[in-house]
Amino acid sequence: MSERRYDPTHDEWVTFATHRQDRTYKPSAAACPLCPTRPGHASTEVPREHFDVVVFDNRFPSLSTRPPAPDIAGTDLVPVEPAYGHCEVVVFTDDHDATLADVGVVRVQLLLETWARRVADLGADPGVRYVLPFENKGEAVGVTLHHPHGQIYAYPDVPPRPARELAAGRRHHDRTGRCVFCDVVAAEAGGPREVVAGEHVVAGVPPWARFPYEVDIWTREHVPSLPELPAEARADLARVLARVLAGYDAFFGLRTSYLLGLHAAPTDGGDRDVAHLHLEICPPHRGGGKLKYLAGSETFAGAFLTDVAPEVAAERLREACARAEVPV
Repeated sequence: MSERRYDPTHDEWVTFATHRQDRTYKPSAAACPLCPTRPGHASTEVPREHFDVVVFDNRFPSLSTRPPAPDIAGTDLVPVEPAYGHCEVVVFTDDHDATLADVGVVRVQLLLETWARRVADLGADPGVRYVLPFENKGEAVGVTLHHPHGQIYAYPDVPPRPARELAAGRRHHDRTGRCVFCDVVAAEAGGPREVVAGEHVVAGVPPWARFPYEVDIWTREHVPSLPELPAEARADLARVLARVLAGYDAFFGLRTSYLLGLHAAPTDGGDRDVAHLHLEICPPHRGGGKLKYLAGSETFAGAFLTDVAPEVAAERLREACARAEVPV
């Protein structure tokens, strides 16, 4: 089964991809499918001995450009449609034991350039409306392949959370004539919740942080999407992102698990005046070896409860980022 079913009670689509039950699950390092193919060893997903960053189609995609016909017929109440879209894997390095926090600024910048190119290419598909590059890192967030990698999903619609974000931005714009994220940057830059200041971007714990040590990275200028971000600003974003990730490890004293995603404008050209490029980084850690779990309030009410004040989290992370060693 591979199909999308509409939920009329929440006005959103849910994707079913039952073949993903058979995807690779916690292989040994020797059997890692994301490592380079070594002479005399079995072939992996990457048919070369060395690489910097590599992108390929996910073998177990939730969305595909040739989706099968749905298993059931839709109704007026619950429409059903093929699960069209793209799912790609982005491998950050050929070093199985590395993380994005320690591959260096140059490699992080190469990753951003790769994301920008893939967002542009996938967004050119007329069947795609939103492209999301993201990384799930660490077993604490359910990762089953430890080789450093992320994914890119290209959706046939704007998913629920970006859609709500854009709707909120539209309401703010209609009321004030301004971009809400531009107003956030003006209010937060240089303030008590700032974590790392770059020339073109600023990282901070948002005052509404849903996770105890969430950090968002916003562009200072209004830029709708990553392909439109100038080269010098991408380099600055790489430096700030590398420092934030190294700071997490320095603060928690471990290889930090997190969810990282890039929010931007839809690829159909809409909402450019309210879509403001930004990264969200959400670690599940809340300190002292404890994890933040999404429980009843978050799951059923959509109301997040956090254990650390954003101002306190920012102060701690700011100090950790300042002393962290960031590879070039």
